[in-house]
Amino acid sequence: MSNRQVFEALVLPHLGAAYNLARWLLRSEQAAEDAVQEASMRAFRYIETLRGDDARPWLLGIVRNTCFTMLERTRSQPQSVDFDEAEFEAALGEAQPRDTDPEMQLQKRRTRLQIDAAIRALSPPLREVIVLREFEDLDYAQIAKVVAVPIGTVMSRLARARGKLRAMLSSISLGE
Repeated sequence: MSNRQVFEALVLPHLGAAYNLARWLLRSEQAAEDAVQEASMRAFRYIETLRGDDARPWLLGIVRNTCFTMLERTRSQPQSVDFDEAEFEAALGEAQPRDTDPEMQLQKRRTRLQIDAAIRALSPPLREVIVLREFEDLDYAQIAKVVAVPIGTVMSRLARARGKLRAMLSSISLGE
């Protein structure tokens, strides 16, 4: 199989996960698109370094490194964001119910926005492990490979991230 065929078969199916990680790390859709494009070009260029058939952690590691390089270039931006209640309330005004119960739809949107804001407020190392574990469903070993740290560090970061999220969201009534 050619490098192009290997890339298309093993890497391209994971571009959604790559974009998701980049969007959470960079907190910008445009920057995430740029990061995924750059990471994809790197992945294609170095496809022969992929060992085995599990390209997902390999690609996400490249995306992570690309994102942190981009963050380093824009170091003037804060590394973590405080929960902005005004921004949250403004976003609620955009809610447009799609089901028959507008109150339930609004509550679901409010809950999602609160959780998103809390995740965005985490530092990048905590945010990335939460995204990789909870959204991308990677196991501890895969996360350790992506972020290049021992499994114990992954576990402690996840515990700290979950604790911070719990603390940020504890005062919020989360409706189902």
